[in-house]
Amino acid sequence: MREGCRAGGGGRMECSWKTVLLLVCASLGVQYTAIRTLRDSLSGPCQGAYRCQTRHHRDSRWRALCDWMPVDSPGKHILLFATTRSGSSFTGQLLNQHPEIFYVYEPLYHVQQAFTNSSSRLRRTLDRRALLGAYRDLLLNLYACDLHFIENYIRPEPQDHVTNSFFRRSSSHALCSPPVCLEGGEVTASDPPDESWCPKKCGALNLTLASMSCLSRGHVAIKTVRVPEVGDLRTLTEDPRLDLKIIHLVRDPRAILASRMMAFSDQFRAWKIWNATGRQPRYVDLSQITSTCKDMAASAETGLQRPAWLRGRYLLVRYEDLALNPRDKAGEIYRFAGLEMEDRVRTWIAKNTNSNASSPSEWNYRYSTTRDSRATAESWRLRLGYDIVRTVQNLCNDTLALLGYKQVHSAAQLRNLSHSLVEHRTFQPVT
Repeated sequence: MREGCRAGGGGRMECSWKTVLLLVCASLGVQYTAIRTLRDSLSGPCQGAYRCQTRHHRDSRWRALCDWMPVDSPGKHILLFATTRSGSSFTGQLLNQHPEIFYVYEPLYHVQQAFTNSSSRLRRTLDRRALLGAYRDLLLNLYACDLHFIENYIRPEPQDHVTNSFFRRSSSHALCSPPVCLEGGEVTASDPPDESWCPKKCGALNLTLASMSCLSRGHVAIKTVRVPEVGDLRTLTEDPRLDLKIIHLVRDPRAILASRMMAFSDQFRAWKIWNATGRQPRYVDLSQITSTCKDMAASAETGLQRPAWLRGRYLLVRYEDLALNPRDKAGEIYRFAGLEMEDRVRTWIAKNTNSNASSPSEWNYRYSTTRDSRATAESWRLRLGYDIVRTVQNLCNDTLALLGYKQVHSAAQLRNLSHSLVEHRTFQPVT
């Protein structure tokens, strides 16, 4: 029987089930496109200066926010792209100190939590790329200073655009200072983030005021450890609305593992038993480090191939180089981003990277950014047993070679800190 529709008795149209299904799908597609178009046209001033210019005098709802929009020059959109325990909190603070950068710490956390319902079991079984579409949508809206968009994922749901549940709000100076927080003027820019001060002094976060702050600063920087590979960001690099700059932060996988074992004791209990006893438990999850090595290598290889979609948009930075020469590497990062490195960034570096800056309590804090950076660059060598190091080297051999990390072949070599395991390498921006 021929597929399609035909005239039936009484002037009725009779269609096959396949045709009906196709019509339903087409209808849904049209409705989805219409809804997205309507949302884009009404979602506020944060979709770009050109929209503010056309709406500014016609819609009083957004007039106050549009007044904050810098329409003369497009802002920079910076993404600190890293993996867990690679030094991204420290590196992010280099961007957070700039007075014209609106810095957001791990906003994709809210997407992950919303979809996994805070279930660690479900989080482990969920494919890492299942949330990429939602991640990219949120990043795009945050770069447009539409902080209301994140309300789709914050739990409990914000009321009247106000929330007490914004993840690590205190890591952003912009979210703890005027106009978001009238008490914020008491904290100097060089101070490290205080996880308790901001919520107590500032109260709940008003996302409308946060959007105003974002617009007034002109540039947006976001840190994330939840996107697996740089190739997953291609859609954003090719979006004409963005001037995206990707800072790909990498670190020696052996150091990453040592740091995770300290910070996440429950998740890495088997590794800690192995390190303490010298005997590998049968239930140790090797994928906790192999997936990290695979992602880092894949992203670095993509960058080294210098594809057209990454030209002018990608810089690989080794944490060890940043720790050993923080001022020089910070200057390189700022030049890549197309921004001047302000004096208060230099002040923060001087205050937070010398041996006298940190106290024992700060060293124990999971996300501390105050440390003797030179001493911490290879301090993992004093904490990991040689058996674990040898295993990681076998699992991540290609990644170590690609990024310029030397292997050790004895416990004595491992403990000999007078010989660095970081090769001299220069990673130029993709041009």
